[in-house]
Amino acid sequence: MQLFYHPHLDQSVSQFTFPEEESKHIVRVLRKKAGDTLKVTNGKGFLFESTIVSAEPKKCVAEVTSSEKQHQKMHWFHMVVAPTKTNDRFEWFLEKATEIGVNEITPIFCEHSERKSVKKERLEKVVLSAMKQSLRTYLPKLNDAITFSEFMESDKGGLLFIAHCEDEEKVDLKRRVAPDQDITIMIGPEGDFSHHEIKTAYDKGFLPVSLGHYRLRTETAALVACTTVNLINNG
Repeated sequence: MQLFYHPHLDQSVSQFTFPEEESKHIVRVLRKKAGDTLKVTNGKGFLFESTIVSAEPKKCVAEVTSSEKQHQKMHWFHMVVAPTKTNDRFEWFLEKATEIGVNEITPIFCEHSERKSVKKERLEKVVLSAMKQSLRTYLPKLNDAITFSEFMESDKGGLLFIAHCEDEEKVDLKRRVAPDQDITIMIGPEGDFSHHEIKTAYDKGFLPVSLGHYRLRTETAALVACTTVNLINNG
């Protein structure tokens, strides 16, 4: 099955038009024609079955024939990750985290961050593509990049964890995670969180966790965290 995306679809819509770029992909690349069936999601849990009524490269029109709502999981999983120095490594993380099932992602800039800006539009395309490829009907929420301090002042709930490299006693993440509980995990930059940032996180209720015996790259650590949470909630 191939999944397409249209953010404005809901159960009140009977006929809709794909944007020009998606229309061109459907008609010219995939060679779809009138009468063909497409599966479409709005990224909010709905899966629509539709039939093409007009297959024009600049304006592909389809008619909704049926719809169903897929329920969200019981827990909300929020990854807070410092962007890596190399863009493609962070994009790789976003792709894999989306496939695994993350609900929300916030890029944060820390004291030791080598990268101080990201192109959100590009990252949104990566997340969207991964959602379609993995046949998810919920589009993860990608927040604007903010500083560590700004994130510390934001509203947070559920289980709060921080993974860092300082030498102190930590509990394995798999022993901290509880099924069906909202969870936020922070992963720092290549140079790790500063001592001040770690102390600030503790003061805000974050607990230290271990992701294993070895020192991991930022994107690897973030992916290990995603996999651990997914396994606990689907075990």
